[in-house]
Amino acid sequence: MLVIPAIDLKDGQCVRLKQGRMDDATSYGDDPVAMATRWVNAGARRLHLVDLNGAFEGKPMNGEAVTAIAQAYPDLPIQIGGGIRDAATIEHYLKAGVSQLIIGTKAVKEPEFVSEMCRAFPGHIIVGLDARDGFVATDGWAEVSTLKATDLAKRFADDGVSSIVYTDIARDGMMQGVNVEATAELAREGGLPVIASGGVTNLDDLRALIAADEPGIVAAITGRAIYEGSLNLSEAQVLCDTLTAGHKES
Repeated sequence: MLVIPAIDLKDGQCVRLKQGRMDDATSYGDDPVAMATRWVNAGARRLHLVDLNGAFEGKPMNGEAVTAIAQAYPDLPIQIGGGIRDAATIEHYLKAGVSQLIIGTKAVKEPEFVSEMCRAFPGHIIVGLDARDGFVATDGWAEVSTLKATDLAKRFADDGVSSIVYTDIARDGMMQGVNVEATAELAREGGLPVIASGGVTNLDDLRALIAADEPGIVAAITGRAIYEGSLNLSEAQVLCDTLTAGHKES
């Protein structure tokens, strides 16, 4: 299981939000490339970037920072979400060196768009499902729909989506632990690999995800925990490598 550091971009700054609230942001620096370097040096094998302004505006707003990171680390897989609502944006990011694009709001509102993009850009599309109490939220988490996350994941299982990034909004940025039960349910019922997000606070959260023994849980994104020191990225990846290998052998 991969441990993926998150770099959330707001007005060119590296920040973390609490429960997706733009007015509750903590800044951790104004040099996104330097932040990426920090996590690469700590052993990151993939980066998770979020254009927070883009998520609210519906178009890329921090594209320069994303491109700069991709160019600095051309061999590192990078996934980006926030404001990806059309094919031109996806094509732009892929040319810039980004590996995978996360479609969130548009996946909920226009699921056929995901199908089209999977055909146009095979292997490069991730769906981001952000949920509160199991129901999918959109528009930077400002709106909660009547769609269950598991039902929507099933909708995309045959489209060629690479994976699902599943975020429990209630826990995101709150340092309260990951929602293992909901993540495991999605991995079990959704038919797609799941990247856990929201609430990954310490090594125990990673142990719990692996202990769920769901092979569909392939990675965990962590943000505030690695910025504030409750989780050491290097230790976390070593632990996951060790425990995952142990589970495979057993």
